[in-house]
Amino acid sequence: MSDIHQLKGGDLFAFTVFLMVATRRSFRGAATELDVTPSAVSHSVKTLEQRLGMRLFNRTTRSVSLTDAGEQLAAKLRPAVSAIEEAMREVDDLRHVPSGTVRINASEGAIRMILRPVLARFLRAYPQIHLDIVSDGRLSDIVADGFDAGIRLAEAVPQDMVAVPLMESVRFAAVASPEYLVTRGRPATPQDLNRHDCIRFRFESGAIYHWEFERHGIIETINVAGPLTLTDQPLMVDAAIDGIGIAFVPDHLVVQALHDGSLERVLDDWCPPFPGLCLYYPGHRHVSTGLRALIAMISDERSST
Repeated sequence: MSDIHQLKGGDLFAFTVFLMVATRRSFRGAATELDVTPSAVSHSVKTLEQRLGMRLFNRTTRSVSLTDAGEQLAAKLRPAVSAIEEAMREVDDLRHVPSGTVRINASEGAIRMILRPVLARFLRAYPQIHLDIVSDGRLSDIVADGFDAGIRLAEAVPQDMVAVPLMESVRFAAVASPEYLVTRGRPATPQDLNRHDCIRFRFESGAIYHWEFERHGIIETINVAGPLTLTDQPLMVDAAIDGIGIAFVPDHLVVQALHDGSLERVLDDWCPPFPGLCLYYPGHRHVSTGLRALIAMISDERSST
């Protein structure tokens, strides 16, 4: 008896393609992620829609969105496909040599600070592992977006995740060039920033970061104003060196500039340390040997520095 809902050969690929398009909201983006041609993605989705007898996506020249049927199918398929991928990873881990792809989501700063120091050594030690690292400042849902792990500040790690501390603490620094401070003066309190030119930071979500200070248990959060807004923290440092205004950035980004005198600290006693970076992953998911090997090497690197 024929049944259109009976699983057939190639269905897992079709479901994987459908979910990737649903996640990326882009046929071309899904093709890039899956390392196939855009025409293969389009054909797979079209075939699935014909088989089901309904549209799964609304398509225009500028956007791709799920139909109601597509939303319902995606919600049902995600846990099922994840379970299949999990089973494949567990079987793959029976090998003695770690292999496969490990997908990591992290901010650019975390990649530079945590991953870059170990990348070459790790890939030499485990040639059968492919690292897929995505720089992302949006605090993405690593489960929904198909990542094995993420790296974020401890305070941003969801409570249902297993967190592996990588740094005891981090500290932000408010900095400006000596020339700027001679011209505009030094702020004595966070509220004084309202009378200064500040270099603002915009998250990828579009939100503007409000500067956070604390001293003797008193917390001050300032929505600063200024002539320049950036999405790149190293560029904020450069702008501060050029005298454009005051920047508020992670301490490690300004070590050299403070040492050579091109920047000076302000409000130093209002910039306490807070919990540092963690690598985190879903507690309910099998941890691959590749990810375990990466965690071990990062931990060894951090303990030796």
